[in-house]
Amino acid sequence: MYAVIKTGGKQYKVAAGEKIKVEQIAADVGQEITIDQVLAIGAGADLKVGTPLVSGASVLAKVVAHGRHDKVRIFKMRRRKHYQKRQGHRQNFTEIEISAVNA
Repeated sequence: MYAVIKTGGKQYKVAAGEKIKVEQIAADVGQEITIDQVLAIGAGADLKVGTPLVSGASVLAKVVAHGRHDKVRIFKMRRRKHYQKRQGHRQNFTEIEISAVNA
């Protein structure tokens, strides 16, 4: 059984036992969280799509770790204007492990 969840402005297709990295969630490591924004639930050929959310559906997950992604380098330049700007960015993430998908 799998589910399509929405968290941090993004959508993820998840199943029980998977580990995914999502936008940072304010929860401690080892804490159980419930994600109730479930957009769809499927099992094989059977698919249940919400409008926009599936009522009564939830996904249980455990927070595994917090961290930061690799650095993204930003370089801006205006030719012939003597302008160059270098910048970097590292986005925070929370790694979660999906425990169960509840329909």
